[in-house]
Amino acid sequence: MADDYKTMLTSRGVEITKEENWGRRKLAYPINKLTEGKYILIVFQSEDASQAIPAVEHRMLQNDKILRFLTVRTDEDIKRAARVTPRRGPSAVAEPDRGDRGDRGDRGDRGDRGERGDRSEGYVAASSRED
Repeated sequence: MADDYKTMLTSRGVEITKEENWGRRKLAYPINKLTEGKYILIVFQSEDASQAIPAVEHRMLQNDKILRFLTVRTDEDIKRAARVTPRRGPSAVAEPDRGDRGDRGDRGDRGDRGERGDRSEGYVAASSRED
């Protein structure tokens, strides 16, 4: 079955760079009352896979023998990692001044929320018990 999907990919101009057969493994949770499945990793490369990948994923969805599949695009991650410069100390990237608010930021004017029916001006929550 994996050979069929590899053939579909290569016929649409996708280059398969690596294939790993991980064998039968226990699933993290039962799927359709099955507790084991066969795992296969196919790594491929393509300049324009906009036609090939949706077609293969569509065929995988229609196949009852495939319980789950995952397609991960990695070139975006590589581009994002190249744009981010690594930090070298606390002053390498200036963080915005948050004052004493921590990570919550400015909460704005809280006086515009109106009065609450259960509290009056100057309400202090306290409990006391007199015997």
